[in-house]
Amino acid sequence: MRLKLRHLEVFSALFDAGSVSRAAQRLNLSQPAVSVALGNLEAELGFRLFHRDRGFFAPTNEAILLYEEVQQGITALARVEQRANEIRSGATAGISVATNGAMSYNFLPKVIAEFQRDYPGTHVELRVHSSRRIASWVGSRQIDIGLIDAPVPVAGLSTKLVRMECVCIMRNEDPLAKLDVITPKDLNDRPVIAVTGDHSIDRQLAEIMSNAEAPLTYNASSYFYAIARNLVAAGDSISIIDPVNGKAPLGDGVVWRPFMPTIIHELAMITNRGQPTGIAASLFQTRISEELMHYEVLD
Repeated sequence: MRLKLRHLEVFSALFDAGSVSRAAQRLNLSQPAVSVALGNLEAELGFRLFHRDRGFFAPTNEAILLYEEVQQGITALARVEQRANEIRSGATAGISVATNGAMSYNFLPKVIAEFQRDYPGTHVELRVHSSRRIASWVGSRQIDIGLIDAPVPVAGLSTKLVRMECVCIMRNEDPLAKLDVITPKDLNDRPVIAVTGDHSIDRQLAEIMSNAEAPLTYNASSYFYAIARNLVAAGDSISIIDPVNGKAPLGDGVVWRPFMPTIIHELAMITNRGQPTGIAASLFQTRISEELMHYEVLD
């Protein structure tokens, strides 16, 4: 026996309306279409569902026994259709994203919150770990999207590089805040907070300072850009960090200025090359790309 959703809808409408004309109006069908659907359903079931009397339809005992099951079936099918539509649009699903830290404080939380407002019911898992571990997770399909420092330490991944121009941050009462642009000579005798001491940003700054014959003094290292900003806010140091964390309006008394020559932070957004991301993850990846465009240096 093969029952069709349309047949069940016709049965339910006839049961409630009591006539073919009113059932047809409810379903936006012609009266002959309703009659044909009812005849096909009764033939499929093997028993009559309604007593016909001068245009009115009274349910049989069999129809009364069947009615609640039909209602539950229609509701269940409607839920299946709704869920399929949600999955198709990315409105409900699970997304996993990992970052080595740069994007975990002042970027991804905002992006996730805005994405979930647009797609309610979407669950997002955010992990923070080393670039190498994140690349391994993406390669083994444990994570949908990774945001790490370039270069990517694992081969075989799809990679989108985003180049960002770093900024110099200081407290708003610092004398450097009066300048429009910070140069190497402005860092003379100033304590600088490093990222790790051997991060690509540290190496670029060290080379620039050496070429300018300007001394460079590190008094702390932070590992995370956001922590470097907190250290600047709490003391008298300065730091060169990515623009996402450097330009964030946090109300912490920290301001930013461009630094010349330019220091570039390269961010890699990685996904598994051998397995396409799901609908929700693809939508989220697009959202990340759109937000990163605000910081990207265009060649």
